[in-house]
Amino acid sequence: MSDVKINVEYCGSCGHRKQFLEMADAIRKDVPTAEVSGSEGRQASFEVQVNGELVYSKLQTMAFPDYEAVADLAKEVSQGQPARKIKKEQPIDCVIS
Repeated sequence: MSDVKINVEYCGSCGHRKQFLEMADAIRKDVPTAEVSGSEGRQASFEVQVNGELVYSKLQTMAFPDYEAVADLAKEVSQGQPARKIKKEQPIDCVIS
């Protein structure tokens, strides 16, 4: 197994730390050896890097990544596969009345 380092830049003033912690739990469940870190950054950000490569940007998509998709990628990278972009997003809760 290869080392996997996941770093997330998230918007602290938006309250995105909660999402970071939820995603970190999902990653650690699948890849206990993964090194997951996060830090407060730009407004509205939730930028996910795997081994230094940007794999998901909320600033570009305006949505959160699917946490299981990120965990699956972490598992793939830990098995020696290259990092790839995450395309799957969290469903957006939208109520039209």
